[in-house]
This record gives sequence, C-alpha cells and structure tokens, in this order.
Amino acid sequence: MFRAAVVTVSDKGYAGEREDVSGPLLADLLRSAGAEVVAQTIVPDEPEQIQRMLVHLADDLKVDVVLTTGGTGFTPRDHTPEATLGVLEREAPGLAEVLRWEGYRRTPQAVLSRGVAGLRGRTLIINLPGSPRAVQEGMEVLAPVLPHAVQMARGEETEHVKGEERETWTVKGETR
Repeated sequence: MFRAAVVTVSDKGYAGEREDVSGPLLADLLRSAGAEVVAQTIVPDEPEQIQRMLVHLADDLKVDVVLTTGGTGFTPRDHTPEATLGVLEREAPGLAEVLRWEGYRRTPQAVLSRGVAGLRGRTLIINLPGSPRAVQEGMEVLAPVLPHAVQMARGEETEHVKGEERETWTVKGETR
C-alpha cells in the first residue's frame, strides 16, 4: 500500500462554480489501485498556490504519490506543468510520455496535454488532464506501475529476475 494525494487545479472548482468530478474519480481509482488517499484538495490555477500545495504534500505529509488533475492544456490559465517543474528535483519523463501516447491511441487531442512527472524527494508527482475521461484512461496506464515506482522512490528492494542480464517487467499481464 502507498499513501497518495489528489490535487484538482481549477479556478471554477476552487470558487465553487463547478463541481469537481475528476478529483473524486481520481481518488477512487487510486484506492482501487491499492493507495490510501490521505489528502484531496482543490487549488486555483495560480502557480504559487499549486507549488505550495505540492511542497506541503511532499515535504510535510510525505505522501508517496501526488496526482494532479487539470491545468495541463494550452489555455492562458493552465499553469500546472510549470508549477510542478518548479518543485521537482528529478523528472520522470517516461510517465508523461506514456500517458500522452496511450491517450493518443484513443483521441488525438491527448498530445495537447503538457503534463509532467517527476520526484520531489521520495514523492512521485504526476500531472493528469482535467477531464474525467483523461483521469480514467490515465489511471489505466499508471495503476500497474505505481506500486513499483513507489518502491523505487522509497529506495526499497525491487524484484528483478536473478541470473539474467536484463530486467523483466509485466505490462498488462505480459512479461517482457
């Protein structure tokens, strides 16, 4: 089990002008993936507030995973990737790339997400787009890899095949 937090980035959600659907969905999907969701919040599309929340969750609450939803597009108010990059210590570009790639297989607009991923200390932070569909599809990609990613970030031993020169891993039930 790992500890997770969900941050919805939305001006209208923060102001109470729109119901946050993606945040609660993301929290439920994280629970289904074996996470204990210890925090769920909404912040406006303000870089400083996004950064303060990410730092608080990583440094103070020491959660294993923070998933954000919203603020990853092209609109002038979409600042989540820049705010996230401002607090990351190490990037994990493969996660953002696979989210876009797998999303693209379903809808070409997925490549318009500017979401990023990386580590702050031992906390993995990943940006997802704000739509419920993108959250659902993103968690289908992330759920199989999050437990191993958390183990690695914690510095725990991870299982590798002994006696072989290459690592193996399982993707959608298929060992590679």
